[in-house]
Amino acid sequence: MTRPDNHRTQTIASDALTLEVLPDLGASILNLRAASGRPVLRAVDPADVQTSSQCACFLLLPFSNRIRDARFPFGGQDVQLQSNTKDGLAQHGDVRNRPWTVTRASGSHLICDFDSRNFTDMNWPWAFTARVEYRLHGPHLDTTITLTNADTRDMPAGMGLHPYFERLQDGTDPALEFGAPLTYDTDERQLTLGGPREVQRDEDYRVPTRIGPRQIDRTYTAWDGIVRLDWSADGRPARALIQTADNVFSHLVVFTAPDGNLALEPVSHATDAFNLAAQGVAGVDLRVLSPGQSLAGTARITLESQW
Repeated sequence: MTRPDNHRTQTIASDALTLEVLPDLGASILNLRAASGRPVLRAVDPADVQTSSQCACFLLLPFSNRIRDARFPFGGQDVQLQSNTKDGLAQHGDVRNRPWTVTRASGSHLICDFDSRNFTDMNWPWAFTARVEYRLHGPHLDTTITLTNADTRDMPAGMGLHPYFERLQDGTDPALEFGAPLTYDTDERQLTLGGPREVQRDEDYRVPTRIGPRQIDRTYTAWDGIVRLDWSADGRPARALIQTADNVFSHLVVFTAPDGNLALEPVSHATDAFNLAAQGVAGVDLRVLSPGQSLAGTARITLESQW
C-alpha cells in the first residue's frame, strides 16, 4: 500500500479547529487539532500511518465492528464474507482503506463520496454508495455519513465512526460521562452473546468517572447520544469536549486503545447484529435498506473551555 505521506491530504479549518483528511485512505481523519495546536483526536504522524487503523478516526461501512466467522444468514441465503482478522472475523466494513472521491473541498467544508461498484474485490455482496461530509463551524466538527443501497435487492446495513480521542491533557486523565443503562455480555472474541442487560456498577458512566487503569472494550445501548470527556482538575485549566450523535447511532462502543487513547464509537447496531437479528434477538438494531433507500446520521464533536 502506498504510504499516506504520498497521498492527498485535504485540510479544512475554522477559527477553533483544523481538520486533516486522507481521501485515498478511506476518507479517514488524519488529525483534528484546536487552534492552539492541541490535539483533540489522537495525534498522528503521517509517516507512521499505513492503514486507517493508525488514523485518528475512520468510517465503518456498510457495517460496524465484528461479524462472527465472517458469515450470516439473510434473505434465505448464507452470506459468506472474507475474514480480515486473525481470529476469523469480518470487521469494520470495507471502505476504510479504499480511495474516496473528493466532491467538495472549500474553506471549512469537505465532502467525499464512495461507490462500491468501482471495485471488483468488495467484501460485500450488495452494491452501495456512501458519502461523508465534514463541516467545521466554531468549536464544532460535524461528521455526516450516508449509506445508500445501490443494489436491486434488499440489503442489511449498518454504519459508524471510530474516533480515537487524545486521552491525556496536560497529564490529566479525563472523567468519562454518558447515559446508557444497557450493555452486552461478550465472548473471548468480543462477540455479543445475546440481548442487552442492565449495566453493573463498574460499567456505569452516568456519573462522571475517571478512567484510570480501567481496560474497557464494551458496547452500550439505550444511549442518550451524548458523551463527555472532562479534564478539569485542581490547578488545571478547565477543558472538556462533548460528542453528540443522532438517534440512528443507537449504540456506543467504548475502547481503551493499546496506545493509551480512548475510542468512543457511535454506531448504529450491536456487534454481530446480523447473526443476532437472524436468531430473533431484540434490540440489536440491524437495519434493512430497500433498493435506493439510505441510512444517514451526524455526529458532532464540540470543544468546551480552554483548548
